Amino acid sequence: MNFPIQKTEAEWQALLQAKGAEPGALQVTRHAATERPFTGKYNQQWTDGSYHCICCGATLFSAHTKFDAGCGWPSFSQALPGAITEVMDHSLGRVRVETVCSQCGAHLGHVFEDGPAPTGLRYCMNSAALDFTSSQP
Repeated sequence: MNFPIQKTEAEWQALLQAKGAEPGALQVTRHAATERPFTGKYNQQWTDGSYHCICCGATLFSAHTKFDAGCGWPSFSQALPGAITEVMDHSLGRVRVETVCSQCGAHLGHVFEDGPAPTGLRYCMNSAALDFTSSQP
């Protein structure tokens, strides 16, 4: 799959280091790793603002769509239009829907159909794949 923003592994590594990303961010975003539940810095953050792709800065979610799913990862009921590309994931011997950034292809997490109304979706994201911008002064 081709995405508008393309970089080499070394370029992604340098970019993430320059942003002060979490140590596991490269493995999560470029190699579809998963951070351990309840360890991500955004799991229990409830500040107003927006969540962005740590790799390219694309805006992915409004904090208004974040909810506590109790699963150990930041969860959102709705992504911004066009921000997420869904990919079928057969990696664990079952079918899941992987979510990647539509701009750079960074692995973000997965989406499940067990979220709250009105969407019924739960975008289960890795904190290491996200950056946050507060809307509070």
